[in-house]
Amino acid sequence: MKILLIFFTFSLISCAVRCVSVTGYSGGSLLVDSLKIWFSNSAKYMAKLPERRTIINHRTHDKLINEGRFTLFKNNEGNLMIYIRELNQHDAGRYWIRADGQWNIYMTLNVEEDSCCKVSKRVMVNIGETATFSCEYSQNHINDPKIIFKERKDSIEMIYSKWYRKDRISVSDDKHKSIFSVRISAVRPDDGGVYLCGVWIYSHSYIYSIINTVHLHIMELNLTKYEEDDVSIQCKHHDEHQKCFCKAHEPSMCVKDGVSLETIRDDRFSFSDEASTGVFTVNITDLREEDSGIYWCGSHIITKVTLTVNMGKSLIFLKMFTNNIGSLSKRLLVFRLC
Repeated sequence: MKILLIFFTFSLISCAVRCVSVTGYSGGSLLVDSLKIWFSNSAKYMAKLPERRTIINHRTHDKLINEGRFTLFKNNEGNLMIYIRELNQHDAGRYWIRADGQWNIYMTLNVEEDSCCKVSKRVMVNIGETATFSCEYSQNHINDPKIIFKERKDSIEMIYSKWYRKDRISVSDDKHKSIFSVRISAVRPDDGGVYLCGVWIYSHSYIYSIINTVHLHIMELNLTKYEEDDVSIQCKHHDEHQKCFCKAHEPSMCVKDGVSLETIRDDRFSFSDEASTGVFTVNITDLREEDSGIYWCGSHIITKVTLTVNMGKSLIFLKMFTNNIGSLSKRLLVFRLC
């Protein structure tokens, strides 16, 4: 009976505790799929061992918890993901991650030096063009599958892998140079943001990815409208409290958390926020010629919007008609004088 009890207890511990060992590179980032269920109502803990230095303490959230460079979030499969940015040698060691009353994970993190992951990249592209950027990886991972994620407001979404591919995204891998190139065709405003590209490493009880960071900036949007038309301008943001929309010649003239240095007090301007997509929309109704100009919108990723408001079609027709009548009157007047 004692033997059975000991075996049963050991089985419970084995099911509740998972040991994970991962390797990242200094300057790069690491993304770990624990394959453990998120459990929204369970508080999450994360601490560095052996001193038990608290990183995340007793916090609950439906999808994401962030503390500095450390993030826990729920992926599309409902699993808890561990994301650590900008690794350094001090991050190496053992971590304890826990969902209160559900499970525990002990993760050993090794941090190595490699030139592949030192610097994040910034890429700028105009609307409608093709965005191209490259992702380096260590020679140790030439044959590992390549993968791309994109940061969302409350999660990080996988947008490319050998098993899943989104439209307009293509990848070519140069194994001799340990670089794979990414192309995003016909770029749209919502393509702007932070991309995480790297390699996918599988273990029988967990999955992890070694990540490089690419910031894709969408630079310009040109809109042409007529007077009395309406227009909607979509702006990307990654921070609920740092949205920017202003009319100015330079983005430096804008202020965060406001409209501009000279606040727009006009009922024709309204704002709607699609929090789940990280997009807020500026709506302008009953356009006027004086609304023409350069606007800047977004948060961290600033989009330049050039708005041109032409004279209304009906006014153009009326002006042409008036001119024709004027010419006809002159001709009649000349005829009468003759």
